Amino acid sequence: MNQTTFDYLRLHFIVLIWGFTAILGELISIPAVDLVVYRTGITTLGLFVLLLLLRKPFRTGSKGFAAMVGTGLIISAHWILFFLAARLSTISICLVGMATCAFWTSILEPLFTKRTFKAFEVLLALMVIGGISLIYSVSFQYALGLSVAMASALLASVFTIINGKLIKQYNAYVITFYEMVGAFIGSALVFAVYVALTPGITLSYPSAPDWGWLAILALVCTVFPFGESVVLMKRLSAYTINLTVNLEPVYGIILALLIFKDKEVMSSGFYMGAAIILLSVMIHPVLERRDRRRNEKVK
Repeated sequence: MNQTTFDYLRLHFIVLIWGFTAILGELISIPAVDLVVYRTGITTLGLFVLLLLLRKPFRTGSKGFAAMVGTGLIISAHWILFFLAARLSTISICLVGMATCAFWTSILEPLFTKRTFKAFEVLLALMVIGGISLIYSVSFQYALGLSVAMASALLASVFTIINGKLIKQYNAYVITFYEMVGAFIGSALVFAVYVALTPGITLSYPSAPDWGWLAILALVCTVFPFGESVVLMKRLSAYTINLTVNLEPVYGIILALLIFKDKEVMSSGFYMGAAIILLSVMIHPVLERRDRRRNEKVK
């Protein structure tokens, strides 16, 4: 097996791991906010050890530190909504809602970067809206879960755009470490507000199986794939990586069907709507690459 083939297999394995995240959220019994508190805490410790082993400097300057920790606050809200969506509906609904991240990015990125909207992005946005409308019409009992998942995808789009700017100035591992610090602070603050509004509530103590799933979620599904993806970015094109990452909802839905079986079986209308959304997600990087090449030729 040559290096390129091996890298492709590693990339798909990473995306498969990310697709497993929602399933872990279902397997862990503690509430969504508590789950994110533990996940971000364990992940922060894991990244701290990783940075020490790699001998990466922690210094960023006050401006960079504030930007990374602030982005971490957004990530904590994203994760809380993500796990909450899976519990309000199903894993499949949650993952399809998350697949709208590309849709949100196509709207938000021009606003952040002040570039003009592209015709193909408008067309793909209409496809996503059509797919979402179809899902709402046939699975209205999961409307709240789908809406929460889409809100989570919106936040994911925001911090992805911000990270696109941060990565030009700072080391990727350092960015992630300080973002996890911010995410831990953010989830702890959300929990504190929740406790203040709900007397008698305390931080859940995970059971033995929960600790095992949390360790997998934080270390195997967060720290490990991040480190691997950074390595792969040095050898594979951004186009290849983005196209493959878009398979995450597909892998997640298949895993959910295999593990939870009848609980995750949805109506044919749902799968039609999901297929429309996923098709738009898969087409986006292809059209983006073609548009970039056309612009390069014009120049």
